[in-house]
Amino acid sequence: MKMGNYIGHTSEEGRQQLLIDHLKGTSLLAERFASVFDAPEWGRMAGLYHDIGKYSAAFQRRILEDGPRVDHSTAGALLMKKIKNVPLALCIASHHSGLLNTGTKLSNVNDGTLMGRLKKELKGKLDYSAYRQELPEPVPIRKAPAFLYGKDQFYYSFFIRMLFSCLVDADFLDTERFVNDGKVQRGGFATMEELHDLFFAYYATFGKPTTPINQKRQEIYQQCLDAAEKEPGMFSLTVPTGGGKTLSSLAFALKHAIKYKKQRIIYIIPYTSIIEQTADIFRNILGDGNVIEHHMNVDYDKDYDKNYDDDKKEDDGLNRKKLATENWDAPVIVTTNVQFFESLFAAKTSRCRKVHNIANSVLIFDEAQMLPEPYLRPCIRSMGELVANYRCTAVLCTATQPSLETYFSRIGEGLKVREICPDTQGLYGFFRRVTYRFMDVDSLESLAAQLKEHEQVLCVTNSKKDARDLYQLMTGDGCYHLSTFMYPAHRRRVLAIIRQRLKDGLPCRVISTSLIQAGVDVDFPVVYREIAGLDSIIQTGGRCNREGKQRTEDSTVYIYDLPKPMNRIPAFVRRPIEITQMVAKDHADIASAESIKAYFDQLHYTLGEDQLDSKDVLKRLEVNKPAFTEIAKDFKLIEEDSRTVFIPIDDDLDNQKILAQLRSGVCSRSILRKANQYMVGVYENQFRKLEEMNKLDALEFGLYVLTDPAAYDPDTGLVVNMEDGIGIFL
Repeated sequence: MKMGNYIGHTSEEGRQQLLIDHLKGTSLLAERFASVFDAPEWGRMAGLYHDIGKYSAAFQRRILEDGPRVDHSTAGALLMKKIKNVPLALCIASHHSGLLNTGTKLSNVNDGTLMGRLKKELKGKLDYSAYRQELPEPVPIRKAPAFLYGKDQFYYSFFIRMLFSCLVDADFLDTERFVNDGKVQRGGFATMEELHDLFFAYYATFGKPTTPINQKRQEIYQQCLDAAEKEPGMFSLTVPTGGGKTLSSLAFALKHAIKYKKQRIIYIIPYTSIIEQTADIFRNILGDGNVIEHHMNVDYDKDYDKNYDDDKKEDDGLNRKKLATENWDAPVIVTTNVQFFESLFAAKTSRCRKVHNIANSVLIFDEAQMLPEPYLRPCIRSMGELVANYRCTAVLCTATQPSLETYFSRIGEGLKVREICPDTQGLYGFFRRVTYRFMDVDSLESLAAQLKEHEQVLCVTNSKKDARDLYQLMTGDGCYHLSTFMYPAHRRRVLAIIRQRLKDGLPCRVISTSLIQAGVDVDFPVVYREIAGLDSIIQTGGRCNREGKQRTEDSTVYIYDLPKPMNRIPAFVRRPIEITQMVAKDHADIASAESIKAYFDQLHYTLGEDQLDSKDVLKRLEVNKPAFTEIAKDFKLIEEDSRTVFIPIDDDLDNQKILAQLRSGVCSRSILRKANQYMVGVYENQFRKLEEMNKLDALEFGLYVLTDPAAYDPDTGLVVNMEDGIGIFL
């Protein structure tokens, strides 16, 4: 072919994108992304050579004449291997398939590893030499980021993930620009300075605090502003429930981001309920378009047959799905522990795409004590890596701080965690507003009878099944149910009703799973909590006498224990319960700082170092040739896979508009962000039950729509068969 006539992509309308234009466009973006962590040349080369296999006559026949499929990714990888750059070879070979296992010299041509793919490429003798007509020969990169020298292999593997993310996002964005005929459907966000001004204008409307509680909240807020001036690094914000952590931490993040030129603020939160409330608060202050709420668990890669080669995935319909995947390009992100940490250890392109946008951010880990114990060490190591080498500042924000400093001190030369509000003991004493009492109940029926004696009461269960069964035993006006079987917009409506009834003094009895226990601004005179980990109990206690309007001795959190065979309770739930019972025997005040420290010390000691990395993730990443694909499969904060179901609402015009767009095949990040408000996550076994009963209709983008209105209860949400298992929230 003549120089300049090589085609990279074709559109549905028949437009063509020149290959050289795609390579240069991707290269410029990847270079900019990688410059954030001092690797611009690495990003530039990844983008420039990632698709050189498309220069082959075989690929040009494929794209122009619908010829046989061609692996076009391995060619660039082979070129990088020849200049002894394995990280770039791995990124380029993986940019469609997902991050590959490295493999060894003994790898065979069909094992799917990088080394196996390279051997196969050499045997196949695909002629892509025409790239020399338009591109210079690659030369070795002489400079790597300083943090890679003389360090263990974890640094190396993390760097590969970051570089891979830069390439994937750059490739998707340049392709998206072509598919949309130059109309880029992204950007337009406010600057960090504009967000700063919006926030402080909002905060000024509160005026001067007049009550003791608000004065103490103002002190905490000012300490956060003072700490924001300090050098980037690792901070903790240990403030009891009711201390105003949400706004104070946002003030810290905005001021710190401006002073140290951070590109975004990311809130990482364990519960969807906190995400929804936090995102609502931030949108109200900062504007809808500047905040992304991301906890939808849609896996676009599931639509692909694992046996398809790279070129099959170049089909424009499939490209549009992947182009719509979330890349966290907004200035404020609110997401889950699951999304954040699983993305950092992922292999699939749809999950890895956003990872590079974590660099140079302010990270707020809300309810940091909820970091999952079986993966605690890998999570901490990745947090430390982001702070030490990728220009992040992290804040461990919690009412019940676990002892994590020891683990951070082991990273590199040691990361020091600086407490923003050092008078922890004084704050615990000031915000102490409830009394905790243990009690036994012999059945859900007897528990329901006790709850009915209170006009306003909250009861939090450990399982979705118990929450639904208990709710069905409650009768009368003002009874409400909350669980993640209700789509987010539904939960928001119910919470608004609950808050109004509490304010008006009307009867209000709420049965909820633990989604309400942290970060949800409700204030009940009395609370019941099924026995759980001490941190969960104290979090739930924060929903009682929140504003201090009652005497402490009149505000009770009853900790009840239902008779259940302990062998039917999962170990990850049973262990915290047993340790809570141990601590309660030795400490009269279970909510004291001493009790909390004793609880976490015993929890981590009981688990042992090995069980804080139960899948040996760190050990497997500290080798010369890491198995990225296998590690990604094993790193699951929630062991059981979940699916996402869209709930149609006939009398909701926004809902119907979104559903019509999804059914017609229209897909964009904007549409998926809106659709998130009507999604319910279900486990694989529950999904299969719904499917077997013909209650689901498959949409194009890895989503499913509920087809039977009777399968969604207006009070309790999606109707699925439940075991006695514990509810876990995405």
